[in-house]
Amino acid sequence: MSVRRSESTPRQLLIVEDEPNIRELVRSQVESDGYECVAVADGREALEVVGTRPFDVIVLDVMLPGTDGLTLCRAIRDQGRNRDTPILILTARRDEQDKLAGFGHGADDYLTKPFSIKEFSCRVDALTRRVRRAPLDALASAPPIAIKALQLDPARRSVRIRGADVAVTPHEFRLLYRLASNPGEVFTRERLLSEIWQGEAFVTERSIDTLVRRLRMKIESDPAEPDYLLTVWGDGYKCADA
Repeated sequence: MSVRRSESTPRQLLIVEDEPNIRELVRSQVESDGYECVAVADGREALEVVGTRPFDVIVLDVMLPGTDGLTLCRAIRDQGRNRDTPILILTARRDEQDKLAGFGHGADDYLTKPFSIKEFSCRVDALTRRVRRAPLDALASAPPIAIKALQLDPARRSVRIRGADVAVTPHEFRLLYRLASNPGEVFTRERLLSEIWQGEAFVTERSIDTLVRRLRMKIESDPAEPDYLLTVWGDGYKCADA
């Protein structure tokens, strides 16, 4: 679980970028915005850093030496003290499939190069403000639920299927819990998008399809014939009745 700090504590930002000019541009901007910034150029080094201290925002390039940005994003989301920290992907890859891959690996926002440093600053600030004004854990007081062999515990943000633990990203857990806590109810993609992302990123309804596909790979015995996350053709998705 990520560690939250008081409003008086300087905000912490990690930038993982192998292009020196961009790395120093970002460092200069966020430090002028009042952040304390750690800047690294290598994915392996970034993995070590995120395991030692909490951050308020993490900015990742995709094409990195050592460990690529998407793999790094997934590793951060799977475990450790920064698993809930907002992640902004900053990359030259601008195709829709690249963006969906970023969100599918756990990113909260996606900005393509070349970029406006003012827009970058605004996006980072928006990610920080959303986290700071949110409850410590929006789902912490929600009850655990179980459907067939699927068990969800919001307080621990844990998912167990057929007795085995499954690592999920914050977005994946929110979507899965939202559907599983309302078995049989049909949710449109638009509704899920507004409830899961809550306006926090420039995403499309296809991002929901990406999350559902990834969750099916994790919890279904046969993702092509799902028992839990069902498609309602022409409408959206629902969780199977208990």
